[in-house]
Amino acid sequence: MSGSDAAAGPSGSPIRLRGIHHAAYRCRDAAETVAWYGKVLGMEYTTAFAEDHVPSTGAYDPYMHVFLDAGNGNILAFFELPNQPDMGRDENTPTWVQHLAFKLGSEDELMRAKDHVESLGIEVLGPTHHGIFKSIYFFDPNGHRVELAADIATDDQLAELRRVAEPMLEEWSRTKRAPRHAAWLHEAAR
Repeated sequence: MSGSDAAAGPSGSPIRLRGIHHAAYRCRDAAETVAWYGKVLGMEYTTAFAEDHVPSTGAYDPYMHVFLDAGNGNILAFFELPNQPDMGRDENTPTWVQHLAFKLGSEDELMRAKDHVESLGIEVLGPTHHGIFKSIYFFDPNGHRVELAADIATDDQLAELRRVAEPMLEEWSRTKRAPRHAAWLHEAAR
């Protein structure tokens, strides 16, 4: 199908996304990162690219780009950049904000995952109840926060969240305070 034959997206945009090709983050050591994600999360290492020059800019900046299978066609990638300054993080953003969240099939799987991660000597926070899902949190060797989540929502809860999405965003944009359109969600998490 040619680009002109594709239907417009829901917002009227001519772009029709087919999913996330990959999400890329920086790592301190590519081999350590591949080993950690394999051992802790069972992710298969699938592909690597290494170049001395960045294809998109032409800049000299040797890198190793590794790709890991996160399931369902989702790919998580990392760059090791040995010629760049040491990795840091945005000190103006709390550590809980930027994270990688992976979906599990059930609460039982979540609890087995928690036991597994803790058995490897990794500190785990949770499970945390978010009303429509429960999750656990821990950090990878690069300092990236990882979340494992198991959905627990009913169809009615999800429909209600879709219904109040626009009014919540409008109220937030106006007040910069948590809207109460889905107060039931907070109660469910208690």
